Amino acid sequence: MTQTTDAPADRGGAGGAGSGADATVERWLGEFDEALRAGDAERAAQLFDPEGYWRDFVAFTWNLKTLEGREEIRGMLESQLSAVSPSAWKLDDPASASGDVTEAWVTFETAVGRGWAHLRLRDGKAWTLLTTMQELKGHEEKRRRTRDQGVEHVIRKGRTTWLEKKQERQETLGYTEQPYTVIIGGGQGGIGLAARLKRLGVPTIVIEKNERAGDSWRKRYKSLHLHDPVWYDHLPYIPFPDDWPVFPSKDKVGDWLEHYTAIMELDYWSGTQCLTADFDEESGTWRVEVDRRGEKVELRPTQLVFALGVSGYPNIPHVEGADSFTGEQWHSSEFTGEGDVESKRAVVIGSNNSAHDICAALWDHGADVTMVQRSSTHIARSESLMSLALGPLYSEDALEAGVTTEKADMLFASWPYRLLPEVQIPVYEQMAEKDSEFYGRLDEAGFELDFGEDGSGLFLKYLRRGSGYYIDVGASQLVIDGEVALARGQVTRIRADGVELDDGRILPADLIVYATGYGSMNQWLTDLVSQDVADRVGKVWGYGSDTTRDPGPWEGELRNMWKPTNVEQLWIHGGNLHQSRHYSKYLALQLKARMEGVPTPVYQVQQAHHPC
Repeated sequence: MTQTTDAPADRGGAGGAGSGADATVERWLGEFDEALRAGDAERAAQLFDPEGYWRDFVAFTWNLKTLEGREEIRGMLESQLSAVSPSAWKLDDPASASGDVTEAWVTFETAVGRGWAHLRLRDGKAWTLLTTMQELKGHEEKRRRTRDQGVEHVIRKGRTTWLEKKQERQETLGYTEQPYTVIIGGGQGGIGLAARLKRLGVPTIVIEKNERAGDSWRKRYKSLHLHDPVWYDHLPYIPFPDDWPVFPSKDKVGDWLEHYTAIMELDYWSGTQCLTADFDEESGTWRVEVDRRGEKVELRPTQLVFALGVSGYPNIPHVEGADSFTGEQWHSSEFTGEGDVESKRAVVIGSNNSAHDICAALWDHGADVTMVQRSSTHIARSESLMSLALGPLYSEDALEAGVTTEKADMLFASWPYRLLPEVQIPVYEQMAEKDSEFYGRLDEAGFELDFGEDGSGLFLKYLRRGSGYYIDVGASQLVIDGEVALARGQVTRIRADGVELDDGRILPADLIVYATGYGSMNQWLTDLVSQDVADRVGKVWGYGSDTTRDPGPWEGELRNMWKPTNVEQLWIHGGNLHQSRHYSKYLALQLKARMEGVPTPVYQVQQAHHPC
């Protein structure tokens, strides 16, 4: 949901002696390389704009870290430069220029890895720099020319087949042989990370309580489809087929995850519940007790990853009188869309994505539906989101323009969170103008709209709080037309046959659906490990924007996601399909480096300002 700069106005030549944009970038890279080789952190920092930004994923900081301004950049280099030993800065593609900004793709190396970077120069100084580690030297993924042979072309007795080796691994891993990593949670996040670790040769077991991979999608309400377009949602290594619908159904996605798990040959323990986890200081490993289809098993991984999604347990508000309700009550996570609701009076509490989808499903099945909007909600029409926000990066047009999924992910990440609002606000101003009639009709229907606290729209709301928005795929029209009734206010009491609001209104109800979101991811740590560990990790998600549900102080990166936490050897992985795909690369490299004994001097682990 982040655009890059406008189309390039000037391109230099592809060679080292090119002119224009290429020459500008190569001159800067040469000076930068000289300063870094000389160990001159001050000189390197002076090559940045006074308000320049350096966002690093693992390559320099062994962290996900944004440095803001010359002082922070200098401080990081003084700490890390001697260990990193960066070199070989080269243009990867012809640079481009638009106005006073020049952009370039750059490759580089460090003492232990190879990297890829995106650079924006403004008036000859670095405005934004994104550096990412792409592979560890000596520990590269086996692929293309380095792939395994698969069979030994020598006839000898006792040869084992692929299937026999697979069966032996299934019988030993977790029993006589311990995994290096255990991933708790086998949804898209756990599956994608496990695939990357498999390619890197990191023994990993994924723990999933559902019976089949993909069940976390299959069990949702039957009308659910992806709200983000297919180009945005690929898994690592295997993109969705190019004839897939733009918005696949939940069951189609669930089946894809199941097949992906098999194709990538993941060690995936479905039907397995994690019971407890605690760290054994003496052995330096975790004790993870699981129930595997009725069998108690103790796993002893070195690294433990929680990949249980963006949120924690379903958040069901404690409302006076709920026990007296004579009808049915569900949280949105339990709503399947099955059952006879014809002519029933349904009250859906909430106005986010799930609330709208559930209202539409209930209306479609003949229920008399009322949505309770408790706070203002951002709505973005799917078509407008596609054309204005996502299209430049994730679309057929983008692919035809050479913006691969990997480049799109990098461009997406190239904007530091401090700058992201000013990049996003114009997009949503265009959206407000383009869809002004639509928003006007929603306002007339009584729906309370917002575009975020600063007008920055959907993606910033997602990063800051993970809630408060709806991507409209049709349900808004039901509200506009009065097919779904709208009631604004707070729920103060549940009666035997209705829902009472804070203004005294009573909404008659035969069933209630709480589309009230989920709690913090810290809840998983509290229940499965300990309150102390949850407090030491601190708040998960948000980046300290000091907006609703994202308290300060400023962090500048999502708290505790995909990077070292304040609890050694404990990691958190999640996010939407896009984030799970992109950031799993950096988490996998951090884990691989530790397994191989590669030095990983972490720069400034975030502080836990908000204990659980």
